[in-house]
Amino acid sequence: MFISALEIFKLGIGPSSSHTTGPMVAAGAFRECMDEYLSGAEDKASDALRVQCILKGSLAFTGKGHSTDSALTFGLHGYTAEELSTQDSAEVLKALLEKPGIVLGKSGATVAFDREKDVVFDRGPALEEHSNGMIFQLSKGEDVLLEKRYFSIGGGFVCTEEEIKELAGPVKMHSEKKERHYYDCAEELLEIADTTGLSIAEIQRENELCYRSEKELNEGLDKIWETMCHSLERGFSSEGRLPGSLKVERRSKKIYESLKQADRNITINEWLSVYAIAVNEENAAGHSIVTAPTNGAAGVIPAVFYAYMQHEGGKPAEVYDYLLTATAIGGIIKHNGSISGAEVGCQGEVGSAASMAAAGFCAVRGGTARQIENAAEIALEHHLGMTCDPIGGLVQIPCIERNAFGAVKAHAAANLALSGSGTHFVSLDSCIAAMQQTGKEMSSKYKETSLAGLAVTVTEC
Repeated sequence: MFISALEIFKLGIGPSSSHTTGPMVAAGAFRECMDEYLSGAEDKASDALRVQCILKGSLAFTGKGHSTDSALTFGLHGYTAEELSTQDSAEVLKALLEKPGIVLGKSGATVAFDREKDVVFDRGPALEEHSNGMIFQLSKGEDVLLEKRYFSIGGGFVCTEEEIKELAGPVKMHSEKKERHYYDCAEELLEIADTTGLSIAEIQRENELCYRSEKELNEGLDKIWETMCHSLERGFSSEGRLPGSLKVERRSKKIYESLKQADRNITINEWLSVYAIAVNEENAAGHSIVTAPTNGAAGVIPAVFYAYMQHEGGKPAEVYDYLLTATAIGGIIKHNGSISGAEVGCQGEVGSAASMAAAGFCAVRGGTARQIENAAEIALEHHLGMTCDPIGGLVQIPCIERNAFGAVKAHAAANLALSGSGTHFVSLDSCIAAMQQTGKEMSSKYKETSLAGLAVTVTEC
């Protein structure tokens, strides 16, 4: 099993990796399919050509609140999350919505697309393969010329109908198996650490270097951390209301400034909370974000390391070990469990992020491989059973505060693990299995559909 740090951490657009980043990727892939299909067609500018996307499952129920229709618009017009990170996405979207159709590159064909009519939120049964399904269709008149199904499986990862049948666990595998240290679970990772004497970060780095150069890896990690810091710092310098019907006021700037001016000792938990909130307010605003491992849980991992640097003597150079250790743990969780709220609830999002952050923090604090595994297990264990029931289908309540508590739990979990020898009763592998089983038995009403829990017990104002 191998998942790269540059895959589990990726640039995305808020507010959701499953509902925004993934659909944008899928739409971009279907754009390429249309372009290839039409490259030999004679009538490339026919008014009868039209593209539609039918959203199924969780995407249908909360896609509107998660801006899935806007993400599809970006992707079909050829935009990527990286391109949008340097632009005003609201202005770009406004311009795209004024266009009557999509102009493809290779074929030069023009395909009609109207976001209001051609994005269909189908609240019927979900597709069998996954709860986040999309059906793209290119039509000419009444005839469907081309149809593709894609599945947004969490963290911005997307599978085709063919690929999802080949998943070993809920993640697409690297078929080459080029990595130097192969493992499928935490216990096997610990055995490699015991045998080689390498740290978990060193094992992950050696595996990464089987697929890319050290320069490419380091530059990628630098970009990830730079983007995390940018979203965090932009978060606590911004004011106003977040988009959507809830009219939630941003508060990280106010909290941050009050902490800086306070004439008392500020606890680390207060800093962790405001840093996490800042990131997730940016995510809720639909701005550029790093999936860590998802957008809904994007604040936990940056908050823990940022607080470590600002208040606990951490060095910027330690971010490599932090992110690589977190990647190893996140890869195991994604391989044997899930990081998708639509599959297992928020235990798979904030729970996974807290587990990854706890592992990374334990590593930079000098923890052994077994202490790191213990930290990851503690953090995940105390998120088991957490539902995903966002009010109004928006990644705002309870999602923003939930990241603050995830960061606090991650910090506490690492400290608990460092106080012990690494020997503990429940293994990380067992905890992941418990999370996966809990997710399977959890009602779909509590898995990113906004059909139960807080989503229906709180009246919108």
